[in-house]
Amino acid sequence: MYQHTRLTTNRLGFFQKFRNFDYILLFCILILGFISLATMYSTDGGEVLFHTRSHFVKLIVFTFMMLIISFINIKFWFSIGYLTYLAVIGLLIATYLFGITSSGSQRWINLYFINLQPSELMKVFIILCLAKYFHRMKIENVNSIYTILTSLIIIVLPMGLVIVQPDLGTSVLIGISGIAVLWFAGINHKYFIYTVLGFVISLPFIIAFLKPYQKLRVLTFLNPDRDPLGAGYQIIQSKIAVGSGGIFGKGFLKGTQSYLEFLPEKHTDFIFTLFSEEFGFVGSALLLVIYAIIIYRIIAIGASCRSYFAKIFCYSFGVAIFVFITINMSMVLGLLPIVGSPLPIMSYGGSSMLATMIGFGIVMSARVHNQQIIA
Repeated sequence: MYQHTRLTTNRLGFFQKFRNFDYILLFCILILGFISLATMYSTDGGEVLFHTRSHFVKLIVFTFMMLIISFINIKFWFSIGYLTYLAVIGLLIATYLFGITSSGSQRWINLYFINLQPSELMKVFIILCLAKYFHRMKIENVNSIYTILTSLIIIVLPMGLVIVQPDLGTSVLIGISGIAVLWFAGINHKYFIYTVLGFVISLPFIIAFLKPYQKLRVLTFLNPDRDPLGAGYQIIQSKIAVGSGGIFGKGFLKGTQSYLEFLPEKHTDFIFTLFSEEFGFVGSALLLVIYAIIIYRIIAIGASCRSYFAKIFCYSFGVAIFVFITINMSMVLGLLPIVGSPLPIMSYGGSSMLATMIGFGIVMSARVHNQQIIA
């Protein structure tokens, strides 16, 4: 366990903070934003329509927000770790009571300037909360029953509030974000093994309690051809689009699966399908390289931080981004059931981009103030 001394009192100047930026990470985020905007333009049929305009505005606003967050001392994010978690819990409760219902789910709350999906924010703020919780903990207390139970309550509470929306996919992603923190905090690996075994054993019972549309997604994943014009249509067309892209793709604005409207919801969770059809294997590989560099830089920033809190946050957020990308791409390729997991920055959706940019901002804050030691 790291030794913690009092927080250093020296303040960084404005230009010193600029010099401390991780410009490789920033450049990759900007490139990814440009790619996402071009892809969104393609989803609108090569015209600047609603999705392109909205995505552009959100990209600009949230990127500037990320830069502002980067300048704020990492000790501030430590100080509000519990508060942000409780605030999002409050938003989830408000969503359950007063939320906007769409497509049978009550996941959004109207804040007048944005229809916010609080569950997306919880993916980041649960990491912030647990990173603070484990920051000052002595190594001998990490595996105590009290610590484990408290951690599980912190994770299970928002998961339950999201499941009732219903949104099982996002609930699972919130759980993964929280479990990543437990792993890096030093929880004994045997507990993870027991949890996995318990999950496998109880899987038949879990499936029995799934809602009809969730069971249908599992059956469609196992055999998409059982209902090719219904439940299996999206995943079948998605795999056709990805495969038809070949090595170099059909070219920008030339994706036939997309332009002939074979792909519904192509601007959200299935954005990678359109990109892969137009830019092929080579373009998809380059996109994965950009994501890989982003994840590597996040982990590297964590390794360079003197604050244990910052280390845990960066490591866990890096793992969370990796999981989000893996699940989204596995989903559109038919390797996992459709769970409604957006591709970070690429997919259309203000709440997802807001949460991701907040996470990047806190990581950059850790980089700018990497010599801070939190007591």
